[in-house]
Amino acid sequence: QVQLVESGGGLVQPGGSLRLSCAASGIIFSLYGMRWYRQAPGKQRELVAFISSAGSTTYQDSVRGRFTISRDNAKTSVYLQMNSLKPEDTAVYYCNLRSGGGEYWGQGTQVTVSS
Repeated sequence: QVQLVESGGGLVQPGGSLRLSCAASGIIFSLYGMRWYRQAPGKQRELVAFISSAGSTTYQDSVRGRFTISRDNAKTSVYLQMNSLKPEDTAVYYCNLRSGGGEYWGQGTQVTVSS
């Protein structure tokens, strides 16, 4: 059974930083690309960043240069380092994995950027 567990969210002031983590289990993690999504109140869930199994990355335009996605296959974890946070980054952040067996989501972690 595939499980994804996020952590690291919280309340931060504008301009601050947070590092989100997502621990995966029940799957050969190194074989799969990983995604971070976010969903703000009243808005659709949107893709923030992607990292392939080989480590190549892509970002949503609004976060490029501020956010960095990375992975540690030994720890079966993916990370999202978020710097220069803005109020519009406020959302619940989810990690996501797609395999031949299905699509998996974590429970989400709340990020609130406010002074």
